Amino acid sequence: MQQRSYNAGTRRTALPLSTMPTALIWFRNDLRLADNPALQAALEQGYDPVPVYVHAPQEAGRWRPGAASDAWRHRSLQALRQDLVARGSGLVLRSGASQQQLGQLVRECDAHAVFWNRRYDPATQPLDAVIKRTFKDRGLQVESFNGSLLVEPWSVATQQGGPYKVFTPFWRNVQARLHAPEHSAPPEQMPPLPRALHSVELVELGLQPSPRWDLGFWHSWCPGEAGASESLEVFVEGALRGYRQDRDRPDRFGTSRLSAHLHFGEIAPWRVLASVEAARNAGNAADVDAYVRELGWREFAYHLLHHFPQTTDANLNPRFDGFEWADPDPAMLQAWQRGRTGVPIVDAGLRELWHTGFMHNRVRMIVASYLTKHMRMHWLQGARWFWDTLVDADLANNTLGWQWVAGTGADASPYFRVFNPVTQARKFDPQGSYIAQWVPELAPLPLSARFAPWEHADTARRLAPAYPATPLVELGAGRQAALDAYHASAAAASS
Repeated sequence: MQQRSYNAGTRRTALPLSTMPTALIWFRNDLRLADNPALQAALEQGYDPVPVYVHAPQEAGRWRPGAASDAWRHRSLQALRQDLVARGSGLVLRSGASQQQLGQLVRECDAHAVFWNRRYDPATQPLDAVIKRTFKDRGLQVESFNGSLLVEPWSVATQQGGPYKVFTPFWRNVQARLHAPEHSAPPEQMPPLPRALHSVELVELGLQPSPRWDLGFWHSWCPGEAGASESLEVFVEGALRGYRQDRDRPDRFGTSRLSAHLHFGEIAPWRVLASVEAARNAGNAADVDAYVRELGWREFAYHLLHHFPQTTDANLNPRFDGFEWADPDPAMLQAWQRGRTGVPIVDAGLRELWHTGFMHNRVRMIVASYLTKHMRMHWLQGARWFWDTLVDADLANNTLGWQWVAGTGADASPYFRVFNPVTQARKFDPQGSYIAQWVPELAPLPLSARFAPWEHADTARRLAPAYPATPLVELGAGRQAALDAYHASAAAASS
């Protein structure tokens, strides 16, 4: 195969386009052109790239993408296609089994190679291995790359050679070996798609909900590579200073809001890391360190998912396999889902989620603690709800987060550590403005009554009659029942 050099921002003219061999670039959760190792490698090796997205949600197994995630993906694919068309190319959309659709595309455009960026969820990894082996056996060049992580899960191990279960030593190991790849700019131009290639319409993938309950999301979000870059710039120039304290304040714009962009691969984590580090100075070093550590937790989540794939549905800590969770009560679960628990900070978080597809991270912990401790429902009940309603739903992070709060996972908060939602609200939403924004029926209450309206029953009954008069589960009784169940489980496990 004749080689040609590729430099981002230049038109490649070493050979006529018609003589160039073709490579499929299989896009998945890497919906960007900059810092895309698969695309970059294909161009550098002299291939004409044919960008492809195959819609195959059934291949995700038990964790088929949720509705809010699908809504984001629709817009992200739309943005990617527009970026490709602007460069003279396009995006081929297909629906069906990945191997079958890719094989058909190989034949249709006489492709010599298939390149993609790796995914790490339990259902995808074995499927990718089969596809790679099959196409290699047919004589194709097949290469996969790391387009999602600072370090891949299998590249970090304890001194005994096993996986980590505690974050701090894991992150210390990662930092010692961290070597982020160089940035690569998106190509300014790309060759046109072969004219004979058929592509289904984006709307045919069925990613947009009907009815369009997602329309309110897009006042807050801009899916796609451009939106990701803008969000990073806004964060670095604004909320990064003060991040260490403000990240826990749901009443402030104190976080990066990059989680969905990272999940869909609209921006590379190494570009985020480099941008944040470039902004480091003597006045914000603690803020930068705090944010970089959060990137480390994302890496830890993927490390755990790879080494303990069963934890998407099962406790990492087997001590909790015999724990007495409460029987699922559909009415109580629905009240929690809809933000009708009678606990203001919990309800505010769940209503924020319902209306925006997002929930502040500190509030996620409070909401999860109330479900798994006070209501004593299995963490999977919450994990499934988050999976369907979060635009940033990510299997690794969702699993780690829920098991951490429930006390059943790696480096977890002990089950007997029960968040007091009233104390948490007073500390992190001291003016009650987050509560008032998302639970507007409580806005007329004086601040003293807004965190625990049942303690001001007469005032609440008069000024907020539509709000539940008492919590779904009384805080003291719920906490005690959780501790009793924990101690009973521990005693049974030790006997």
